[in-house]
Amino acid sequence: MRFDEYASYDGLGLAELIEKGEVTPLELVEACIERIEKHNPKINAVVLRMDDMARQACAGVLPDGPFRGVPYMLKDILAQHAGVSTSAACRAIKNLNVISPIDSELVARYKRAGLICVGKTNCSELGLTNTTGPLLFGPTRNPWDTSRIPGGSSGGSGAAVACGMVPFAHGNDIGGSIRIPSSCCGLVGLKPTRARNPLGPIYGDLASGTVQEHVLSRTVRDSAAVLDATAGPDLGDPYWAPPPVGRFLDAARRYPGRLRIAFSTTDVKGGPLHEDCVNAVENAARLCESLGHVVEPARPAFDLDIYRVCFGTLFLACISSVVNFFETSTGIKAREDGFEPLTLAAAEMAKGISAGAYLNAVTGLQSIAREIARFFKTYDVWLTSTVGSPPPLIGHVNVSSSDFMSEVQKMEAFSPICPLANATGQPSISLPLHWNVDDLPIGVLFTGRFGDEETLLSLAAQLEQAAPWRDKHPPIGG
Repeated sequence: MRFDEYASYDGLGLAELIEKGEVTPLELVEACIERIEKHNPKINAVVLRMDDMARQACAGVLPDGPFRGVPYMLKDILAQHAGVSTSAACRAIKNLNVISPIDSELVARYKRAGLICVGKTNCSELGLTNTTGPLLFGPTRNPWDTSRIPGGSSGGSGAAVACGMVPFAHGNDIGGSIRIPSSCCGLVGLKPTRARNPLGPIYGDLASGTVQEHVLSRTVRDSAAVLDATAGPDLGDPYWAPPPVGRFLDAARRYPGRLRIAFSTTDVKGGPLHEDCVNAVENAARLCESLGHVVEPARPAFDLDIYRVCFGTLFLACISSVVNFFETSTGIKAREDGFEPLTLAAAEMAKGISAGAYLNAVTGLQSIAREIARFFKTYDVWLTSTVGSPPPLIGHVNVSSSDFMSEVQKMEAFSPICPLANATGQPSISLPLHWNVDDLPIGVLFTGRFGDEETLLSLAAQLEQAAPWRDKHPPIGG
């Protein structure tokens, strides 16, 4: 396959070429490696190469799954690949160089689908920030403008997909970490319903269910097909999402019906967003209306103070638990030569959180989820901006700072809406429907009822057909 042809196909398209015998898995892997070597020096998306392992997979018998022979990448946090280390972009963890003896269940399902992992992508340390500039690996740069961030914490995956290294890449999302980089990089980013994808066998859930994993992709159908391959409970899971009516890919192929869509051009507090984000939402609302949907301004009402305090408690506790586990399992004290000052500041703040406060936070977010669920008795979908502004410049968040609250304010301003769906467990998808005058992508966020990815995927595919983005390419990789 010619180098320039490879990036013009999505994952299902590449799999179809293999099925027809027009290309081999090894040829796809080599095309992927060629693009990594050409583009990675400019954007720093890939932090661990798996070239030889990927080539060896091609030499063996690949499972006859929907993505047989298609290259993809793993974000360097949570999902484990046998024979490979995971650093979580943390110097202290990387220094341990612990090689995973197993595949996590999600990776096992990727492999059963026929996917071949070619590398691991950059992220923020422990997934703490919505940027991607860890001290360990340095910043990942946005292929649309290398002076700007690709979002985070799955920014390496976003940049790798945007510049055509792979058709999709793994990410995880505790407060927007799939959807934010999808917005910044002009991609499709679905955060599934809580517990739709498994975290086992290492984890049951994380931060009381606020963390979900999936992929960042160029097309809606790839996101749907990957979810078909990975969704469903694993043995011993503490709970699982309601089973879908049928296949997610089938949902992405059918007419969504006439939906009732609420839209808002503010943050969750009713505060202002950047003008580009307002334009993105208003344009998307008009597009939805032109397609026959009922569209009206509305946003859910809930206790903002309870939400902010409770979500902040879970988020801090999640970071603290990783630092604490490192110290107790290794006997090594967490210091600034191993952890970023911002991470240590977060862990220090978390020391004031009691067990009772943590459980109260869980209860508080459950009450918020019930309030939000009532809103979705009236509306099928809530339309907002994914982010609060266009992608900021590299260095927007200072991970070398110990002033945690000051940096949190920057992060909240950039991503004022995404974390709500993590708190409630609802599915939420960012779509690349808008570019500003500087040709920077601005994602539009669609959030659906708990357990109802089908409606989101059906609507997303309809919008993709009405306002196609597939032929829009960044300067790097285009």
